[in-house]
Amino acid sequence: MGRLTFSINVTLDGCVDHQEGIADDETHAFFTRLMDEAEAMLWGRVTYEMMEGHWPAVARGDVQAPPALREWAVKLDVKPKYVVSSTRKHFPWTHSHPITGDLRTAIQKLKDATPDGVLLGSGKLAAELDRLDLIDEYQLLVHPRIAGHGPTLYGSGLPGTRRLELISAKPLRCGAVAMHYRRAR
Repeated sequence: MGRLTFSINVTLDGCVDHQEGIADDETHAFFTRLMDEAEAMLWGRVTYEMMEGHWPAVARGDVQAPPALREWAVKLDVKPKYVVSSTRKHFPWTHSHPITGDLRTAIQKLKDATPDGVLLGSGKLAAELDRLDLIDEYQLLVHPRIAGHGPTLYGSGLPGTRRLELISAKPLRCGAVAMHYRRAR
């Protein structure tokens, strides 16, 4: 069975607004490595639409981007992408697949069919999947910023505290810290 790893940029006060993080070569390398290690991506509709609105054009070369970002976009373009949505049914971006039916059953089935793991990159979806006890690992890039606004990580709460064990913590040159945790079971 594959693992489900939740990964996201987060500020010290828990803000997960994608515009609040530090975007440099080192932070992009962090997320590229995570994507390379996973067999598939998993997003909610909002994150999918944000990604779909930018990265395919970068991969095609329609949008000017530094070589590292274009490489990331090309890798993302060919990666299987799974999307949870109750409102959208059509996902034209290459290798995109809807998650349908009971969420717990569908995500467990995806994990079982994906031995090299699934990388989850949506905050709201992560909270729901954590409520269902489906997340195995957390790879958070904690940025040295206090945003003072939301959206925040797990703003909708959880039924109980999640105990985690630290696997690694690596400071980056920009001051962000890559934190890797595993669920303590």
